[in-house]
Amino acid sequence: MIATLAMPSLRVASRAMSLSFVALLGCLGGGLAQAQGNLAARTPMGAEEAQALLSRIQEAARKLDYSGIFTYQQGELIQSSRLVHMVDGSGERERLEVLDGQPREYLRHNDDVQCLVPERKIVLSQQRRADRFPGLLLGSPAAVTRFYHVYGDAAPHRVAGRECRMITIEPLDKARYGYRLCADEQNDLLLKAQTLSAGNSVIEQVTFTTLRLGKDVDGKLLESRWPYKDWKVQQSTMQPVDLAAQGWRIPVPPGFVQVSQVARILGHNESVSQLVLSDGLAAISVFIEPFDKKRNSRQPHGAYRRGAVSVYGTRIADFWLTALGEVPSATLEHLAKATEFVPPAASAVPPPK
Repeated sequence: MIATLAMPSLRVASRAMSLSFVALLGCLGGGLAQAQGNLAARTPMGAEEAQALLSRIQEAARKLDYSGIFTYQQGELIQSSRLVHMVDGSGERERLEVLDGQPREYLRHNDDVQCLVPERKIVLSQQRRADRFPGLLLGSPAAVTRFYHVYGDAAPHRVAGRECRMITIEPLDKARYGYRLCADEQNDLLLKAQTLSAGNSVIEQVTFTTLRLGKDVDGKLLESRWPYKDWKVQQSTMQPVDLAAQGWRIPVPPGFVQVSQVARILGHNESVSQLVLSDGLAAISVFIEPFDKKRNSRQPHGAYRRGAVSVYGTRIADFWLTALGEVPSATLEHLAKATEFVPPAASAVPPPK
């Protein structure tokens, strides 16, 4: 699952200094009681029930009309985006506008995405990822219940003024993170998603702060505010690739399966191969490119992390490998260190008769 942002920490300033200590204890006590009640209300979900719920959440992101502002928080970084999604006779239409930092706008029609870069007056043509918020899954929900425990919470919760159902997803091993989700009680749309560390602390969060649904969504909001029709279009050229046939031996972490493997053509006869793996919730991308001393020496070697996204870079033979994903750093480190490149043997040419 994917999204992004950061904002200054909220500060509580009280002008009502006459608030009694007894009243303060009463407020804290109520909060503690609710937290304890929430833990008590958490119940495990069976595999079929959990898979059905996750499928409904995924379908809601595709089939509903909705618009609103959501925020992505990662440590001290917060980013806000405006999202409009509608379904008509031609399929899904969506507009995503990043509201902080450099202006960016994404226009989607079904699986085709146009990324508008105003300062360069270019349009980048991309393909949609199914796990973009409020989407959730990259693959089958059946894979999720094999490597995670799923719990439902009967206690009431609210996000963006709407009642939602809390779902906790706990990993069965240390190769992946946990998640806490809140899905709309009426239509199962994902309203809030948190990525959790092994210690159950929030690593990153994406949540709607305002939301309109159904007939309240204005179709005019799908129109771009940029005159991009005459901008230069950069098409992402991709072609299928077989990394194993090329000599790569890449160990797949338990529970992960191959989603795709392609070669991205970058121009000037340069290309980067990309392998995408997923366990249904978490995704890992492995990028392989020819080693360039000038370029790759500036890239970090080894592991580093930003929020829930871990990265591991290393040189293997005459190539540079970068593994990236929303998984613990140790998962990527094990994958990268265990990867081997065995050049395929030259085709045997029979001697002339």
